[in-house]
Amino acid sequence: MPVNFFRHRPLALPALALLIIATGCSSADDSASVTVPEPDGTAMKLCRNLHKALPAKVDGLGRDDPGPRSALTAGWGSPAIILRCGVERPPKMTDPKVALGSDPKAVGGEVNGVGWLMEREDGGSSRFTTSSRLAYVEVTVPSGRDTSGVLVDLAAAIKKTVPEGLAN
Repeated sequence: MPVNFFRHRPLALPALALLIIATGCSSADDSASVTVPEPDGTAMKLCRNLHKALPAKVDGLGRDDPGPRSALTAGWGSPAIILRCGVERPPKMTDPKVALGSDPKAVGGEVNGVGWLMEREDGGSSRFTTSSRLAYVEVTVPSGRDTSGVLVDLAAAIKKTVPEGLAN
C-alpha cells in the first residue's frame, strides 16, 4: 500500500511554523541596542554633525542604527559595529601603562590622521576611542570581526566634523 505523504501535511505546517517562531526569525530581535551618551552642548553639536557625515557602509557592511535611535549613535552590520559619540573619556586614556605601551589590553595609535585608544575587551570585542578631538567618539567592533577597514572608513567623517583638541 503506497504511503500518502500529503495526508500528514496539516500537522507538518503548524510544527514548521512553531519551529520558525521558536528560532527567532524576527528582525526586531536581531537589532542592537546601546546606551546613548549624554555629552555637553559643544560635543552634542559636533556629534550631530558627525552623524550626518557618517558613511552608509563601514568595512563593506550596510548601516543599521541601533535603538534607541539617536544622533549620538550609529551601527553597521550584524553583529553590529557600534559608534557612540560624546562618550566620557576612558580611564585608560590617562593610564601611564598605556602611554608607555606596557598595557597588554590597550594601546594608542593613529589611523588616517585620527588618533585612537585601542582596547581589547574581555569578551574578545575591540573598543576604539578617539583621542585629541573635541568630542570622544567610541567604536566597538564585535569579536571575530576584522577591525582594519572600520577605522579607515570612519576617519574622513571624524576629521571633517570633530576638530582636534582636548575634549572636556
